[in-house]
Amino acid sequence: MNVYDSERMTDALTPMGYVATDRPEDADLVILNTCHIREKAAEKVYSELGRIRVMKEERALAGRETLIGVAGCVAQAEGQEIVRRAPVVDMVFGPQSYHRLPDLIARARSGNVVETDFPAEDKFDHLPAATSAATRARGVTAFLTVQEGCDKFCTFCVVPYTRGAEVSRPVDQIIDEARRLAAAGVREVTLLGQNVNGYHGLGSDGTPTGLGDLLARLAEIPGIDRLRYTTSHPRDMDDALLAAHRELHEVMPYLHLPVQSGSDRILAAMNRRHTRDDYLRLVEKIRAARPDIALTSDFIVGFPGETEADFAATLSLIEEVGFAAAYSFKYSPRPGTPAATLGGQVDEAVKAERLGRLQALVTAQQQAFAASLVGRTLDVLFEKPGREPGQLIGRSPYLQSVVADAPAALIGSIVRVLVTGVGPNSLRGRLAAAPDAVPAGRSPLPAADTTRNVPSPSIALAAGGAS
Repeated sequence: MNVYDSERMTDALTPMGYVATDRPEDADLVILNTCHIREKAAEKVYSELGRIRVMKEERALAGRETLIGVAGCVAQAEGQEIVRRAPVVDMVFGPQSYHRLPDLIARARSGNVVETDFPAEDKFDHLPAATSAATRARGVTAFLTVQEGCDKFCTFCVVPYTRGAEVSRPVDQIIDEARRLAAAGVREVTLLGQNVNGYHGLGSDGTPTGLGDLLARLAEIPGIDRLRYTTSHPRDMDDALLAAHRELHEVMPYLHLPVQSGSDRILAAMNRRHTRDDYLRLVEKIRAARPDIALTSDFIVGFPGETEADFAATLSLIEEVGFAAAYSFKYSPRPGTPAATLGGQVDEAVKAERLGRLQALVTAQQQAFAASLVGRTLDVLFEKPGREPGQLIGRSPYLQSVVADAPAALIGSIVRVLVTGVGPNSLRGRLAAAPDAVPAGRSPLPAADTTRNVPSPSIALAAGGAS
């Protein structure tokens, strides 16, 4: 979502004459778009601001102005404290205010600006659409935020306090944005939300629409051949969404479904409002709807009060489900969340040891899944040139990077690729047919496959500038 937000901020700055630069030292404006979900991510903001302060001082000696902004969830949570700790910062604004960038920049020239209110107006109604050229430059895959905020209030999570209550964009607004993406050559769209499967946007007739029905509408758009969504909550996987996985060719056989723990006692302490058995029964329903689906998840180790028996329950759930990959973290107390004040905080050394064991298990499952694909033919969306001449990099239905020798003309095409090998972070393959015989459209649902899961590449938070 921060990548998407950064792109929309860039779109808002374009009418002001700003263009992006890869060199921060050349930038007249630097915005750090931040995440507050873990303590380490938040602290990185301040270390980065220390480096930017030196850059700003050097530019000032050359008579060049530099404005510094901190956006996103750290800005929302810490507000004025950022300016106190880092006076180099000119603007602090939360994720609901980036449509106000032109006004914030004008005000920042007269002094520090802190904007962390939740404005009454919908930012999406005020942001300019990306130009076709900008969309094409971003590639043949795109993110599209459909929902923001969360009402679940898991005891470890700061999101409800930084992103606010759940809000869903209207269906027609999303359809219009998706059509613009398709017109600019985008073939795959990932729908985003803090609780994306809790989507309940209004249709043109004023009735709420769920994520399953939204996916069906998006699947009708010519040119959009692949749909994904993230991140989901197990309690919001309804029958319509399961039907979308079963019936829509465009919905990829890949689902990120965070569980966090395999212990009912810890799940209750986290306020997840589902049990281990609830999750396992849901997995059965998902696999019945789409037997070839790959599941990934999130895990927190060392939550307050977690015993070795609780952790063993998490490992056994991983073994029972068989995940393709997972994002896993040591519990990080976030200020203002209920879990931060719980007793039984787990020692850091214990957290680290448990995290190592969990990641070793998940890594083994990920490697086994990748190895199971060797000899299979997959539909691959080629996205960009590879490192070697004559090589392209694409994306499998399971979100893996796939490298194959192929002509550059196939960028943007969905091509049948025979998987021939597995690398540390990608699959290797070769075209399964001559390029002029390869279909580049909607592919039929694959045959049922009992293979379980898939690796998901991580996404780095954007820290960019404009000059």
